[in-house]
Amino acid sequence: MAKIGEKSVEIQLGCGLVAAIFQRGNCKPIKQPVSQISKKKLSKPQPKPLSITLRNSISQDRKHVRRSTSDGTRSSSKINQSSNSSSTKKMSQVVNLVPNTHNLRRQSMFTSSDSSANGTLNRASSTGNIMLLGQLGNLKQQKRIQHVSTHQKFILQNGRVLMGNIVNKLDPDVLKSMGNEHYKHGRFEQAIALYNQAITINPKNACYYSNKSAALLSLNRLIEAVIECREAIQLDPFYYNAQYRLARLYLRLGEAEKALEHYEKSGPKVDRRDISEAQNLKRMISNCIEAQRVKDYVTLLHMSENALSSGADSAPQIFAMRAEALIKLHRHEEAYTIIQKGPNFKTCLSTRIFGSAKTAYLLTIRAQVYTLVGRFDDGISTVQEAAKLDISNEIIAILRRIKGVASARVKGNEFFKESKYIEACCMYTEGLEQDPYNSVLLFNRATCRIKLGQFEKGVEDCNAALVLRPSYTKARVRRADCYVKLERWEAAIQEFEMLLQEKQGDEEVKRALIDAKIQLKREREEDQKQRKLCNESNLVLVISN
Repeated sequence: MAKIGEKSVEIQLGCGLVAAIFQRGNCKPIKQPVSQISKKKLSKPQPKPLSITLRNSISQDRKHVRRSTSDGTRSSSKINQSSNSSSTKKMSQVVNLVPNTHNLRRQSMFTSSDSSANGTLNRASSTGNIMLLGQLGNLKQQKRIQHVSTHQKFILQNGRVLMGNIVNKLDPDVLKSMGNEHYKHGRFEQAIALYNQAITINPKNACYYSNKSAALLSLNRLIEAVIECREAIQLDPFYYNAQYRLARLYLRLGEAEKALEHYEKSGPKVDRRDISEAQNLKRMISNCIEAQRVKDYVTLLHMSENALSSGADSAPQIFAMRAEALIKLHRHEEAYTIIQKGPNFKTCLSTRIFGSAKTAYLLTIRAQVYTLVGRFDDGISTVQEAAKLDISNEIIAILRRIKGVASARVKGNEFFKESKYIEACCMYTEGLEQDPYNSVLLFNRATCRIKLGQFEKGVEDCNAALVLRPSYTKARVRRADCYVKLERWEAAIQEFEMLLQEKQGDEEVKRALIDAKIQLKREREEDQKQRKLCNESNLVLVISN
């Protein structure tokens, strides 16, 4: 009897829920004209409303379940008792659900676009998906569900939120609002992930792309931010925030003309100072290009420095022109520092923003700097990448030169390991004929000359290497060794003291410094003795005369 009662309740509950969930109009009897209805039918009692019928059926089933439970308690085993208790629990759930059927008929659809500022979702689904009461519980409590954490309350998968067995499509505006909250608290990666979810659901909303570009900009991913701004503007050309942000990005990247173009489309967002700043940068870049053309590298160095300090702090072209000027002025250490500080965008992204010709130029300058400081493999791979973008005679010549210098260095190192110092010195000299100002080859040849006892020539090579790279520690150590071999103690002491400033606590350098000071002291004592003897001999000669 208990099982029969359970099935009856479930059947009636299912029918009641279906009628409650769908629109009320579908459950009403079809109205017909009175003339078509017989008197016999009119005399019949009218059917009761659905809600009353549901309550009556549930009430009768409750009584039936109570009787069956009472009878089962007297005659059944413990197994029957457990089944009766489960049916009683189901009936209690039915009683809790009945008062909400009226709300279901009144609110058959929900939208998640209406959300409060603190992230509380007031409604459920923007697409009218059915939400099962058995899964959601009381609707009044459901309205208070808060998305405290993306990972705690639900799991996002392809723009959908999974809650138990229920799959509801998220409103992209809710995702955008959640991303904005992460952005405000500096969680830019999480914000980007949520903006991406919103874009996946609705790729036609310009605001999502604009917000994503702001988060990318905060992570200093400038080129990616430019791409997202472009998408936003393509969807909405009159999106002033996106136009203004794109102009600012182009200014930082050294694209002054493009910055001016988008400032003109920024509406009330732009002011005269912005326009003046972009125009000033445009003049500076023009002066840099002219100085580069006439090979006036001092002016190029000065103008590129001014351009970098005028807002174009992430402009790869300006950094490259500055590095080129430093290379031509034989200030290789500064050129390497500039390349390290400057932006290093991926080639595909750089080509997309600046074009293949500019990107190839940036890569060739970078390759030359790498080669000058001894990063030969990096230099070769970088210039090869440039050649894929622009197969010009200049780039091919640079590639051949770098390969020749790298090959000479490898062969010279092999001879040096075999103690063939003359052959090694010749190979390094051959490499220097292709690149006379390569500090690494100069240092290697100085080492060979020291092994051959050519200390003066070793000092010359070390001097040349240190002029190019003043902080080249290895060259300074080699020059100090040459000074020791030449018994130039004052110069050796000066070198060791400078090395101690760079390598504090180096015991070997300390011992070398102490020995050099001792030798200098002995030398001075010997000089004093020699002077004294000379003076005495001169005095004897005077007396004898």
